Amino acid sequence: MLVDDIRSEMITAMKEREGVKLRVMRGLISAFTNELISQKRKPDEKLDDDSALSIIKRAVKQRLDSIEQFKVGGRDDLAETEEDELSILNTYLPETMNKEEIQKIVKAKKQELGIDDKSKIGILIGAVMSELKGKADGKDVKEVVDSLFE
Repeated sequence: MLVDDIRSEMITAMKEREGVKLRVMRGLISAFTNELISQKRKPDEKLDDDSALSIIKRAVKQRLDSIEQFKVGGRDDLAETEEDELSILNTYLPETMNKEEIQKIVKAKKQELGIDDKSKIGILIGAVMSELKGKADGKDVKEVVDSLFE
């Protein structure tokens, strides 16, 4: 399980004195525990891989936002730290689909649902996202769908 992998990676990072990796692993484990508590479950239970992946994706998004804000604020040193953490987090995410693969699925789903006008873009995006379930970035899906209606 993903949670077990991250716990063992944390122990390895402690032994090898990898500060950045250790900080990221501890943050993830803390986020996992917080998620369990918010679901009114015991903190020592284990999250399934889908829940763990959604937490990791949330952490990635936070890092990307922080990097952008730090660069705007002229704090390249802090942005670099966030980028280091982001590279560690990205190792736990599955490969995402490229835009060409997404486009094939979007075209098929568009035809299946019979969507011809731009007013139903939201329905199409929702259907595609539920079919792909984490295999593609939502921003990429939106761009592909928008390009079909231009």
